[in-house]
Amino acid sequence: MGTDRNRFDIPEIDAFTRVYWDAAAEGRLLVRRCGGCGRAHHYPREFCPHCWSEDVTWETASGLATLYTWSVVHRNDLPPFGERTPYVAAVVDLDEGPRMMTEVVTEAGTEAVTEVVTEVVDGVGGGLRVGMGLEVAFREGVPIFRPRGGSRTAVRASMG
Repeated sequence: MGTDRNRFDIPEIDAFTRVYWDAAAEGRLLVRRCGGCGRAHHYPREFCPHCWSEDVTWETASGLATLYTWSVVHRNDLPPFGERTPYVAAVVDLDEGPRMMTEVVTEAGTEAVTEVVTEVVDGVGGGLRVGMGLEVAFREGVPIFRPRGGSRTAVRASMG
């Protein structure tokens, strides 16, 4: 990961983020938790963005999230995104608290949500919606999300 300069979906790994990317390659999503204020944050930083404490540690996240917002991408010239269009770029709220940018895929975990994309574009009911429950999956060691429990309409109980 991080060595192919012709791909824009693979992150650059440095000494600090190696722990995060190694865990992702094993199928685990990590967040950072602050020992000062107790809040979790993502993307990985060496300090807490809430209270500026440097007392932060890695923590395995549950992998559960709620869909905050999304956009259907129909055109992207950067490799390999052009081969994946249309795909769903999304922002999710992790159950631990942090908000994370990601991609939403089908239950299989590797293909774009094309059936749902069509529904969103055509304005048909169902499909993706704010508050929808999601769970983490991994593509080539990069966290992506899919509908929780295989249901495209699963909504977190607390959201009604």
